[in-house]
Amino acid sequence: MELILFLFIALAAVASALLVILGKNPVYSTLYLVTAFFCIAVLYVMLGAPFIGALQVIVYAGAIMVLFLFVVMLLNLREPQKWDVTGQMRKLLGFAVAGGVLLVALAAVRLAGAGRDKLDPALGSVENVGQALFNKFLLPFEIVSILLLIAIVGVVALLKRNMPAVTKGGK
Repeated sequence: MELILFLFIALAAVASALLVILGKNPVYSTLYLVTAFFCIAVLYVMLGAPFIGALQVIVYAGAIMVLFLFVVMLLNLREPQKWDVTGQMRKLLGFAVAGGVLLVALAAVRLAGAGRDKLDPALGSVENVGQALFNKFLLPFEIVSILLLIAIVGVVALLKRNMPAVTKGGK
């Protein structure tokens, strides 16, 4: 039963990820990405890492996706973009790159299966994640926080520049 549930969630994650790429409407693609994030969170919980699954929902499906939707709405994509018109060679190149990524992913899964007996059962616990985040990965964590701050300042600057001027008296 667990294998059937795992396969169903995994297929749902892959299907929603494909719909992100193949979707024509950017808002729908963003919503499909939320679905993929939720499926990945369920897979984390099934693998015995409920804290990582909760972080997946809070950080990615919550905060990051709000930013994505905000950017999509800010762009206001009404007319077709230049990249919508693609030639046959560009499509073949895209499929070749996707095939290469698939081969790398399959090789990574095969190599990951070899060391499965050495996994620590407390790998996804709160303590281990906190220790790794604030000891081993402190500098990347701080760099990401600075980049997010810069992105927020950039969005505010863009919005202030594009806001219509308000006349005195509130009219």
